[in-house]
Amino acid sequence: MDNIAGTRSSLVWAVHLAVVALVLLWTVPTVGLLVSSFRDRDQIATSGWWAALFPAEERQVLRLAGAGDQRQEGDLWVIEGTVIDEGTLNRFGTSAREPFAHAAGETGTLANGGRVTVEADGRYRAEAPEPFAERGPRLFVAVETPPRFTTDNYDRVLFAEGIGRAFLNTMTVTIPATVIPILVAAFAAYALAWMEFPGRALLIAAVVGLLVVPLQLALIPLLQLHNAVGIGKDYLGIWLAHSAFGLPLAIYLLRNYMVGLPREIIESARVDGATDFQIFVRIILPLSFPALASFAIFQFLWTWNDLLVATVFLSNTPEQLVMTGVLRELLGSRGGDWEILAASAFVSIAVPIVVFFAMQRYLVRGLLAGSVK
Repeated sequence: MDNIAGTRSSLVWAVHLAVVALVLLWTVPTVGLLVSSFRDRDQIATSGWWAALFPAEERQVLRLAGAGDQRQEGDLWVIEGTVIDEGTLNRFGTSAREPFAHAAGETGTLANGGRVTVEADGRYRAEAPEPFAERGPRLFVAVETPPRFTTDNYDRVLFAEGIGRAFLNTMTVTIPATVIPILVAAFAAYALAWMEFPGRALLIAAVVGLLVVPLQLALIPLLQLHNAVGIGKDYLGIWLAHSAFGLPLAIYLLRNYMVGLPREIIESARVDGATDFQIFVRIILPLSFPALASFAIFQFLWTWNDLLVATVFLSNTPEQLVMTGVLRELLGSRGGDWEILAASAFVSIAVPIVVFFAMQRYLVRGLLAGSVK
């Protein structure tokens, strides 16, 4: 009785947990990347992104003003000033052995026999019986800073680090490299699905075989061919390269979907005198939109995130460098600037996220093409 259709599986809870785990594995890092892209370097170094909405305590080693700012009041030499610009000072100290021994408002002892009082807003007054040295006394402070966010990271990466230009270069590569294989594959898939001609079965077998051929095997021969015909290291060359690498999957996916369309519609159109081109444009394409959108998502994501093909078929100049290439250079030159890397990475993934969520309802329908009748 356990296998009767319609009964609820006892492992459905495991499936739900697996789905939740996958969603969290994707969502949590993405949210963390977004939050980190709006934080400055000091915040990222002192606390995780999950603490960005709460006040954070920063511990710093500062120095009071030196001899040039001191004045004499009776028998005492006095220095006054401010040690912090923002936040609230919680604790302070004058010795490395007890760096935070005093609360704000209390008085601590200096090494020269003087004393210093530090308020919560950072104002201090230091007094000593002898003149202060040219270099002011050292002060250890624990400051609670409010949460703060900035868009300076995005201004820097878009205009100073070259991400803005690389974004346009990536769009220049991705859009044609997505549209061209869809147009070509749609015609080929219709021919393989509904047109009778010699060798059709061999062509279908060849398409399936090309699905398992690694693109790395064709990079150098294809680049040599492009150089021979004069399109090497140019946008046209990378458009054709991405189109060639994406065509086998596109044809296979669209052909499986078109085969599953009702034959009666095609035959009725032919009886009414419609040509193959009219059937393709007015009937097949509108009905095949889920499969077209499904492949468009895959091709767009592959092309947008590509580094290998762009490195081979484009030059390493700012006029042709794509976003993945800029991110690679930033990892080498800005490896410690996490705020810059976070902002650059989120700019890189923002467009794929929008494309995926805008067309994701067609993804499953396209992937299941031809699986049921």
